[in-house]
Amino acid sequence: MRVISWNIQWGRGADGRVDLARTVDALHALGGAQGAALICLQEVACCFPGLPGGAEEDEVALLRAAFPGYQAVFGAGVDVPGSAGGRARFGNLLLSRLPLGQVYRHLLPAPADGGLPSMQRVCVEAVVEAPWGPLRVLTTHLEYYSARQRMAQVQALCALQESVVDSARVAAAPRVKEGNASFAPWPRPPAALLCGDFNCEPGSAEHAALRAGPHWHDAWVACHGDLPHAPTVGLHGAEWPQRAYCCDYFCVTGELLPRLADVAVDGGTAASDHQPVTLDLFSAPGG
Repeated sequence: MRVISWNIQWGRGADGRVDLARTVDALHALGGAQGAALICLQEVACCFPGLPGGAEEDEVALLRAAFPGYQAVFGAGVDVPGSAGGRARFGNLLLSRLPLGQVYRHLLPAPADGGLPSMQRVCVEAVVEAPWGPLRVLTTHLEYYSARQRMAQVQALCALQESVVDSARVAAAPRVKEGNASFAPWPRPPAALLCGDFNCEPGSAEHAALRAGPHWHDAWVACHGDLPHAPTVGLHGAEWPQRAYCCDYFCVTGELLPRLADVAVDGGTAASDHQPVTLDLFSAPGG
């Protein structure tokens, strides 16, 4: 079972040209003959003006059409008036070939930090029916400029997982409260994978904080041990500091560790300023 995570920079490649068809081709190639079970994308734009190279495309609609066998869940961190009277949105898109259960969209904290530029960040969470049962999938994109905001967002992701674990220990509520089906409980298991652009390097304070709690395990470390994380930015001449490093990760809860088959970075594509990351899971623990 393959999961892809990729900051697509609204389809803007390392050459500065926006070409969403190129992005789609790269995603299909990464998915292989069967196609990825889940595709988690960051920096997806919907009718958003002013993005370099963009033409205010509805990228959510374009990507949904390019993957007809998938259900789409979009979460906008930024949702503002558009240039033509509609809404302009920017955020994360989850595409799932697996059956979808309940969906959550979590706005992440952004404490004030001395006038540094920032944008509202969001984490999209969906419960999917994996081959072995319900699984939570979360995709996010953390703040770039403010270390204070980024740490607060990491702490929020840790607290979110702790809350789900605590809730799982409590007996399920009655199926329907006073005949109102909106109270009906849906599966929300502790087992989860978290992916996205975390805008911090391995060994940073934020990366350490994410791993310090009892819940989130860096899937690259679980698969590759002391092998340094493969770089996910700084390749192909894209607009990054003059070095390559990793800031895109998969994290999993302990329940998924026996199912980990591989985590890999595709360093070949230049369809974004980030490289896509793939996670492969065994349907049965240990293969």
